[in-house]
Amino acid sequence: MTKINIQFTLFSAFYSPLISTMSGGFLEAEGLEPDWSISPPGKSAIEALQDGSAHVVQTAPSQSFNWLKKGETPPMMHFAQINEMDGFFITGREADENFTWDKLEGAEVVMFKAGQPNAMFRYACHKAGIDYDKIIPVTPGGAADIDKAFRDGQGQYVQQQGPFPQQLEADGVGHVVAQVGPQIGPNAFSSLAATPEWLETDMAKAFTRAYRKTRQYMNETPAAEIAKAEKPFFPDIDEAVLADCIGTYQKLGCWTPHIEITKEAFDVAQDVFLHSGGITERYPYEAAIAQPPASD
Repeated sequence: MTKINIQFTLFSAFYSPLISTMSGGFLEAEGLEPDWSISPPGKSAIEALQDGSAHVVQTAPSQSFNWLKKGETPPMMHFAQINEMDGFFITGREADENFTWDKLEGAEVVMFKAGQPNAMFRYACHKAGIDYDKIIPVTPGGAADIDKAFRDGQGQYVQQQGPFPQQLEADGVGHVVAQVGPQIGPNAFSSLAATPEWLETDMAKAFTRAYRKTRQYMNETPAAEIAKAEKPFFPDIDEAVLADCIGTYQKLGCWTPHIEITKEAFDVAQDVFLHSGGITERYPYEAAIAQPPASD
C-alpha cells in the first residue's frame, strides 16, 4: 500500500465525496492508504501542498484568487469538484413553514464573518432580493464556535453546514428554514486541489479512479448506508442525523456525478466574489482549473 496524505480545510458531511473515498474503501482498492488531517486554525490547507505534507487537499477554487489578484501563478490547481452547490443551511429558533428571506432583515444571524461562506451568503441574499446590510451579524468564530453560540442562546438564526443543523433539530434547539444553495444555483463551491507536478503522477491517476467510483457511490447508495460507513469519522454526531444530512445533500444536487469543474460553475463562483468585492476582475478558467488526471 502507498500512503496518500489528504488534508481538509473544513471537515463536515458536506465533504462526504472525499470522506467516502476512505470510508467506502475506494482508495484502499487502488492500493492507497489514506492519512488524513484538518488544517490548523489560521493555516490554509494549500500550505500543506506547498510544504509537501499533503498530496491532495479539500479547498475551493476561490482560493486561487489570492494569487491571481497579485498577478501570480497559484501553487495548486483545482482538478475535481467536491460540491457544485453551496451546502449551508439557515436554521431558526422556531419551525417556520412560511419562511421568506426577508425575515432575516433586522434579525440577529450567527454566521461566518468572512471568506467564501460569507461571500456566498451575501450573494444568496442578493439573489433573494433582500438587503444583507440590514442583517445583524453575530460572528463568534469557526463552525464549532458558531454552533455553541446558537446553542447558548445567541441569534435568531444561524448559518451552518450539515450535519450541524440536523443535530440542532435532533436536539430540539432549532429548525432548518432555508438552504443557501438553491438561491445561487450550481457553482464551483469546493474542490480537490494538488500541485501540477503531483497531477502527473501514477498516484494521481489511482486517486482519480477511486474518486470517480466514489462519486457514483454517493449518488446511487442509500444515505443510511453511506452514513453507517462514515460514522467513525463523526463520533459526536448521531448516525440517524448523519444519514439525514447526507440524504439532504443528495437531493440538493451538491454531488453531481461528473468530477470535472466546469467553466460555467467557475464563472458563477466569480460572480459571487465580484458581488462581495473579493475580486474586481474575472480570471481565465485555465488559470485556476485543471482537468482530472487520466484514470484509464
